[in-house]
Amino acid sequence: MSNLVTKEAPDFAAQAVMENNSFAELKLSSYRGKYVILFFYPLDFTFVCPSEIIAFDKALDKFRSKNAEVIGVSVDSQFTHFAWKNTPVEQGGIGPIKYPLVADLNKNISRDYGVLSDESVALRGLFLIDKEGIIRHSVINDLGLGRNVDEALRMLDALQFTEEHGEVCPANWNKGEEGMKATAEGVAEYLAKHAK
Repeated sequence: MSNLVTKEAPDFAAQAVMENNSFAELKLSSYRGKYVILFFYPLDFTFVCPSEIIAFDKALDKFRSKNAEVIGVSVDSQFTHFAWKNTPVEQGGIGPIKYPLVADLNKNISRDYGVLSDESVALRGLFLIDKEGIIRHSVINDLGLGRNVDEALRMLDALQFTEEHGEVCPANWNKGEEGMKATAEGVAEYLAKHAK
């Protein structure tokens, strides 16, 4: 597995079930100009996955207000994604989520992103892609460890802050807080103010 952070996100074109339940080819590079949260999950009709997928859906307006789109990927077919979306939550489904789920049946997308486990299913990988198609953040969890959607939002805020202000974001930074100049003096100044 190689690190993809700072590299161009591997492009792909694959079938997906879209927000309106239609099937369409989704091409990652068509999202240039927007930020993308690209996340992988093991399989439809499983256990941790619906909690994450629904959590991302509940936060979708927050992502979109920051010019970001969310895309989910698993090794299931678009038909399985469709069936899962059309199964009520109370019966193990995910309901009418409002972002695309990509079919990675041949596992090439998962392989390209370094998240394919034992040539079987994708680990819980998440990639924050900037407006130029460069990966700026990634996290990969084992199958049983669900991700934190608020942390994905925080990282998007941090990326946008650094792009806008040219400063870096220290540990535990949150939107609305000051950044740090990327100089020895800037670090010393920040730590002197916040070391208490």
